[in-house]
Amino acid sequence: MKEFNLSGSEFIPLCDLMKITGLTGSGADAKHVIAEGQVKVNGEVELRKRCKIRSGQIVEFKGTQVKVL
Repeated sequence: MKEFNLSGSEFIPLCDLMKITGLTGSGADAKHVIAEGQVKVNGEVELRKRCKIRSGQIVEFKGTQVKVL
């Protein structure tokens, strides 16, 4: 499981997190796979591209998980 530190921010949009952590190659790719229902947040499919991801949440895509700290 990868970890991502918010570094004092309250949240990060889901599509930005996926791009920054390397789950997708670009923000456009992230938005596409989110819209297709391929991304889970805390075990539930998330369809909102700019969903606010906060500390303690886990994002999963293609078997890779990212825990937000």
